[in-house]
This record gives sequence, C-alpha cells and structure tokens, in this order.
Amino acid sequence: MSFYENRILPYVIDKACSMPMAMEFREKIVPLAEGVVLEVGMGSGINLPLYNTDKVEFVWGLEPSEGMRRKAQPALEASPVDVRWLGLKGEEIPLEDNSVDTIVLTYTLCTIPDWETALKQMQRVLKPEGRLLFCEHGLSPDEKVGKWQNRITPVWKKFAGGCHLNRPIATLLESVGFVLSPLDNEYAHGAPKFVGYMYYGCARHGS
Repeated sequence: MSFYENRILPYVIDKACSMPMAMEFREKIVPLAEGVVLEVGMGSGINLPLYNTDKVEFVWGLEPSEGMRRKAQPALEASPVDVRWLGLKGEEIPLEDNSVDTIVLTYTLCTIPDWETALKQMQRVLKPEGRLLFCEHGLSPDEKVGKWQNRITPVWKKFAGGCHLNRPIATLLESVGFVLSPLDNEYAHGAPKFVGYMYYGCARHGS
C-alpha cells in the first residue's frame, strides 16, 4: 500500500464522507441496525455515534485499510459500541454462515473491486430474517449526468480509493438475489450531481 493510500487517503475520505450532505443519509439508516451487526467498510468510524446502543449487541467492523483503522481509533475510544475489527476485504468476510442480524453498508459498494463476490459473502453471513441497510452514491438515471459519471470515473477512482461514480447500486444488489424494500433515490442537497445521486434503504434475502 502506497504512502498516499495509507497516510493521506484516510483523511481525505473521512472528511468527504462526514460532510453534512453525506451524514443526512447515514442518519436515515444506521440507527435501524440491531443485534449482531457487520459494518462493511467501517473506515474511520463515522457511523459509531449513530448506532442505537439499546438495540445493537456488538459490531463487526470490516476494514482492510490499516490507515483507516488507525484513523478510527479516537472514534472507538469515544464510543460505547463494542467494535470487533476484521482487517480483511469485503470479498473475504471471515464469519460463519447466517451469523449476522444486520449489515450496514455506507458509501462502500462504490469502492469494492469485486462487488459481486462481496455481496454474495454478505448474503452468506446474513441471517435469513436479517437486513442489509445501505446508503450509497451511484449511477444517475439522468442521461447527461450518467455520461459524465462514465467519463470521470476512470480518473476519479485513481485518486478516490477506487470509488466508482457510475455503479447502479440497486441493480447490483438485485443481481445477486437481494430484494429491496424500501428503496429511495434522490440527489444529495448541495452535492454535485455527478457524485450526489443517492440510493438508500433496506435489502433482504429473496424467496
């Protein structure tokens, strides 16, 4: 891992992902988590203050970046949430089948290289009655915006930790068998449209 990825990028991502326009959507879904939680791409622990500690038993924090885990240390020390680190990628979730009540996925699916394998791993560890709570930015249905997202993404992802601006989040989730209910979409207030089209809601196992 390069110096930029390990030392600089964690601070850039932390600032970008904790802006008010991003927090607005985190606040819609993270408090809904309950039981044993797996947060995929926990990053610097931005979500920790949003968990309802009366409902959450503990949180598995999956985060492959050593720099992000180091950046999260102050948030961990300030939080009453019991966090247990998993220092692996989303494609390699080292948990047993049907062992998690809730998966929290916030601004992460855009960066996972093999998103299909990662989502199948999430399906594997999620209990039959469990929920995947997500808020992600992705491909806009506006043709003009989508064209710009496709043009910018190859360069953007090199400097933004692998972030893809143009992933159709709902389609990806449904392609591996998740059922989305509810699903909401809107542009984040104050964000440029090419980075601000939001998908948020709840995914469950299909029948």
